Amino acid sequence: MPLIYLIAGEQSGDALGARLMHEIKRQRPDAAFAGVGGAAMAAEGLHSLFPVHELAIMGLVEVLPRIVRLRALLRQTVSDIQARQPDVLVTIDSPGFTLRVLRALQPTRLPRVHYVAPQVWAWRESRVRHFPGLWDELLCLLPFEPAFFARHNLPARFVGHPVLESGADQGNAARFRARYGLAADDTVVTVMPGSRRTEVARLLPLLEQTVRRLPDRVHPVIPLAGPVQDTVRRHTQSWPVKPILLTDVAEKYDAFAASAVALTKSGTSTLELALAQVPMLVTYRINPISHQIVKRLVKVRYASILNLVLDRPAVPELLQYDATPDRLAAALHRLLTDQDAIAEQRRACVEALAHLRPDRGTPAAEAAAAVLRWIDPGQRA
Repeated sequence: MPLIYLIAGEQSGDALGARLMHEIKRQRPDAAFAGVGGAAMAAEGLHSLFPVHELAIMGLVEVLPRIVRLRALLRQTVSDIQARQPDVLVTIDSPGFTLRVLRALQPTRLPRVHYVAPQVWAWRESRVRHFPGLWDELLCLLPFEPAFFARHNLPARFVGHPVLESGADQGNAARFRARYGLAADDTVVTVMPGSRRTEVARLLPLLEQTVRRLPDRVHPVIPLAGPVQDTVRRHTQSWPVKPILLTDVAEKYDAFAASAVALTKSGTSTLELALAQVPMLVTYRINPISHQIVKRLVKVRYASILNLVLDRPAVPELLQYDATPDRLAAALHRLLTDQDAIAEQRRACVEALAHLRPDRGTPAAEAAAAVLRWIDPGQRA
């Protein structure tokens, strides 16, 4: 019975880990799991070493007050891995934590697979020099990443993006409207503030002021990420139009199908919305001090993965100081009324998603096969 140890540090990694576990079980039914993850991975049989929300921190300044606790969690994780002696370790995204785990285990002979490439192609490329020896294989979600890492003599494999398997395009608009008593002419706007407490607390006041500026009969919907449910509920109590708060993934996809437009943070949520063909506006704000540091280091022109893949502003972005309620509301109004802009964005989303498909199979199947090759070296390519 091979033991696979997985570490996911936030909700998107939890969803990714759950799909990976499901596919590993299909390909290797006798596999057992241990590690760190959230509710989705728990549903696939993982008993998390500690609650995953303890790792869901964003921003250079925000991390500082938690640094002692994070170091304790790091030591706890490394000790657990050393005690269990798994057949392979799979670290999923969250490089601030997972790469430190890999570095602590570097002297061991444990096979290590890192899933989701660190975005050093976007900022702080100099960090690449610290990567050799951290992992045995790097699994990439974006098609341009293997070529980037190859330039630094770091072999990497493109396995496709798991959003393609999310089911985000399978929602039922009529079911959603009937469940919440919405008329056919009521405008549904999906609002996605993120899955980390720090980013949600910073974005929600901005999103509230934006929604206040939208026309009447607009009904905001907020899908709730597990770690921030209480934060969202608390911050939305004063909204003039109470948002519909969703905790179920299937309901979220029904809301996508019913939505005329979405206002979302940058990240995987943009790909889910693209798959559901929801016109979107991307926004983001971080701590001003963090922003001053980050803007000197960022090397890419776009925050949205869709725009990065296409290398053009197919989806509008209003970030940091450009993210004001008036500007956001005006941009959303255009997406609610300009049919040409809506059609163009939808075509661009289809084009971008096509680039995220693996050459064969599904993203989860490709990733699972790559992990299992480290348990059965004879199958390794």
